[in-house]
Amino acid sequence: MEKLPPKQKKLKGATREDLLNLDKNELVDKIIQLEAHNSQLKNIISKHQSSDTESDKNDRKKPFDFTKCHYRRVLLRILYFGWDYQGLAVQEDSNQTIEHHLFHALTKSCLIQSRETSQYHRCGRTDKGVSAFGQVISISLRSKHPPEQQSDTATEMPYCKILNRLLPKEIRAVAWMPIPVDLPEYSARFSCTARLYKYYFPRARLDLSRMRAACSALVGSHDFRHLCKMDVGNGVTEFRREIIRADIVALEEDSESPTSMHCLMIEGNAFLWHQIRCIMGVLLLVGQRQETVDVIKELLDVERNPRKPQYNMALDVPLNLFHCTYELTERRHWIYDKDELKSVIAHLQGEWTLYSIKTTMIKDSSQQLEKELETSKASETQDTDDSKRERDGMTAYTDCLTQGVKPRTYTPLLKRETCSSLEERIEYYRKKRKIGTNDAVEKNVK
Repeated sequence: MEKLPPKQKKLKGATREDLLNLDKNELVDKIIQLEAHNSQLKNIISKHQSSDTESDKNDRKKPFDFTKCHYRRVLLRILYFGWDYQGLAVQEDSNQTIEHHLFHALTKSCLIQSRETSQYHRCGRTDKGVSAFGQVISISLRSKHPPEQQSDTATEMPYCKILNRLLPKEIRAVAWMPIPVDLPEYSARFSCTARLYKYYFPRARLDLSRMRAACSALVGSHDFRHLCKMDVGNGVTEFRREIIRADIVALEEDSESPTSMHCLMIEGNAFLWHQIRCIMGVLLLVGQRQETVDVIKELLDVERNPRKPQYNMALDVPLNLFHCTYELTERRHWIYDKDELKSVIAHLQGEWTLYSIKTTMIKDSSQQLEKELETSKASETQDTDDSKRERDGMTAYTDCLTQGVKPRTYTPLLKRETCSSLEERIEYYRKKRKIGTNDAVEKNVK
């Protein structure tokens, strides 16, 4: 008769003596059994922990119920330094824009549900590198109060404080203003009556009186097609704009020093793409005595000069949108959180200290090297006025403000090669069917 294999001993609660009496095969089987049981227990525990974690996450991340919220339309004043940003407007290929960070803060704080539902408008679309001390947006924000109680602004949500806790340090919310309920269409862009820009620059050897005289030709309503970048491809075919004022202003008491700062102050109802930077590029040529004072007047005469001469516009960094004017501010006032405003001021003062120290160090180093250069040249033949001027480095203070390569031999603007005329550009884009035959759309107005 065939012998049956011996039954495995049940070792539940086995003692050490029981285990020592087992043969090798029985011990191996026992170890495998224990490892399988241990793995099963780990899986059960892991599933329970995962379920608990997901439950906790769901409890913590319950969607914010915007249907229960009250809203109010406001103007919000924003300050930002655009030196390291790709401009104000959101871009598909970059997160380094002012609007990207602004809407991240607005949505994370649940002040808005989304950009699409917020009724958002911006006053001026600043380009890459450009700053703003007085940018204004209109938007619908979540409110503590129902519409009938929104006259109480003292107990409203601290909008600026909330946003500044989430915004990068270069972007600050400064103040807000309620938009009356009876003005539902009020817009930061379309309701703005004037925009004031400042373009900062050092005095260097510029002839400021000539620049001021040239500025006078800008005031009034003119066709600025030769003092902007024509954006016909996006439907801009009307280039008439009105300039309210344009002047060169000293920002320091010692305004005669080559390193003293000045600015072009230019105010208008609206501006074209790169209009101010093109104007400043020409004004620098006037200040350097390379162009006549009347060159601005000549460029504004589009019948006499139908084509724009080729020239370099001014750098983007010194430009900022300084102030936006609204009729609403004549009967209402900006609302400030005093403690938050003090915090913003303290931050700006700290930034000024660090940047001022850096510029002073650079200036000190430059002046020391200039002295050494003077000493090394003392025994050589007397320099011509032009070589002295180059040696002093005074032109370098403003040469860096103009984009492009500086030619060795200067050619006056009105004798240079010209760009395509407006009519030629319109015809070109009509053939590409990018604009209609009667298209006079004014897009990208700043």
